[in-house]
Amino acid sequence: MTPSLVEFLVAGNEASDLLPVHSDALLAARDARRGFWTVLDEGPVESCLALLLERTDGSWVAEHVTADAGPENGRTEDGEALAHVDGWVYVLGSHFGSKAGPLRPRRAFVARFREDDAIGRVLPVQVVRNQFRLHRAVNDALATAALTALPPGDRVRDRFIVETVARGTAREKSWVSRLAEGDLPLNVEAAAFTPAGTVLLGLRFPVTGAGEPILVEVAGLAGMFDRRSWPTVLRAYALTGVTPPGELTGFRALTPDGAGGYDAVIGSIDALGKGSVLLDDHPAGGEVTSRHVRFRLPADPDLHLVTGELVADLAPWHHVEGLARSQGRWFYVTDEAHRVALWAA
Repeated sequence: MTPSLVEFLVAGNEASDLLPVHSDALLAARDARRGFWTVLDEGPVESCLALLLERTDGSWVAEHVTADAGPENGRTEDGEALAHVDGWVYVLGSHFGSKAGPLRPRRAFVARFREDDAIGRVLPVQVVRNQFRLHRAVNDALATAALTALPPGDRVRDRFIVETVARGTAREKSWVSRLAEGDLPLNVEAAAFTPAGTVLLGLRFPVTGAGEPILVEVAGLAGMFDRRSWPTVLRAYALTGVTPPGELTGFRALTPDGAGGYDAVIGSIDALGKGSVLLDDHPAGGEVTSRHVRFRLPADPDLHLVTGELVADLAPWHHVEGLARSQGRWFYVTDEAHRVALWAA
């Protein structure tokens, strides 16, 4: 692969995920022949939306989008995953915490906006903070799934679960009832809607006992926004055949291929050199480079193993945060060294 590179400075921040712009009206308004959404991973979601645009003259620009989440302004952080359905762009928080814990309720959110609304001066964004309801649903599903998740180490359990419960109890938070001592901390890193309208969430952590990435299929995401329903997990899958022996890999990005399959980036379960408690307990998940893989979900809903195939070894990159296909080319975004780097292959 001989990629070309475009680098951007976007609010002095790093990019998470890469989602093609689907709105022709939005591209026309920006004099662009193609574009991608990305979310910047530090700060509230309304401050962290950006467009990476290729103008009709072939030049590339980054645009930090002005957005307004109304009463939820300033109440979220760590947007990680983007997904598109029916003219809506969804943004999911990591539902995780800092590298050393504890879990942070501000990261347990789902936001959405109408893509065409980005033509205006201020983009309205809807936000629902689920107060660990998704955490509870995923943990309950994994506890009964056919796959076996890697048990967290003692430090991970203490820092992410025990300490979160202690803090919530001291502050009399109602969400404490949705956490249990045996829970796994959840790190949502990737998302893609299925043809059935459910959403696949790619987890960076937990992984399986064999160190392989886990997907969960979730229903009821849209119902959150008018409180009709809270998310339910329909099934969990393990992605097999793409994790190198002796390593732990989690999802970093996910995109549908338009024909019933999915492309994804897998890589490390956390970043090296940043005081990660996960890597203290699971060092085999750190020195892992990124890989572009491909898979289809099994036709039998009772099957939980998904066989993947390697599309491209993205070494030496460690921090590929998103992938997207546009006009016959693959694009990858990385967050190396506090810059947004867009690679085309």
